[in-house]
Amino acid sequence: MHRPLGLLALAILAFSPLRAEVPAGATALFNGTDLTGWSLVTQEGTDIAQVCHVTPDGTMTVAGKPIGYLLAAGTYTNYKLHAEWRWPTNADRRSNSGFLIHIASGPIDRKTWPLCFQVQTKLNRGGDLLPMGGATFAEPLSTKPGAPTPQLNRQQPSSEKPLGEWNTCDVVCRDGALECSINGVPQNKVTGCKPGAGQIGVQLEGFPYELRNVWISPL
Repeated sequence: MHRPLGLLALAILAFSPLRAEVPAGATALFNGTDLTGWSLVTQEGTDIAQVCHVTPDGTMTVAGKPIGYLLAAGTYTNYKLHAEWRWPTNADRRSNSGFLIHIASGPIDRKTWPLCFQVQTKLNRGGDLLPMGGATFAEPLSTKPGAPTPQLNRQQPSSEKPLGEWNTCDVVCRDGALECSINGVPQNKVTGCKPGAGQIGVQLEGFPYELRNVWISPL
């Protein structure tokens, strides 16, 4: 008599999106309720409410357009950043975004991108690391000198989940070093980062996606 009910309960848990608890000592950058603490930086000066909205289950849906980035309030140094994203099941194979680390200035690259580092979440390239707007680190790039988009390729095969499933990105920044993991797999590490502190952002590259459980913890 109780077995079918038990199976039903498990099924409900399996398919019900649950908000993760923020670890002790950490600060939620996205509160799961509204867009407090976030702004949108675009050439068009678009209102963030036209691009993002929060669902009852605590997910931020992002339209992906216009091109620009979401900017979280606060400046941070020596921290761990945790964030989760997913692409829709019918995502375009060119889907592209990324988490922006150590944002230290406004848009200066093509009047769109700030001085920062990008942890790539482009489909099938999660974990690549891009210095943007003049940012630098000590390790040699994978791209040739003078490449339009300088990049250090991820160190392991893709560790991304299938379309429609949630991915996790964890970034640890300590004393000028930056390490990133995708779904628990270490994908990149650099040292001598300049800038070594700044704000946190998320790219809009023209493709829709979802965010949840974005928090930062001091080290």
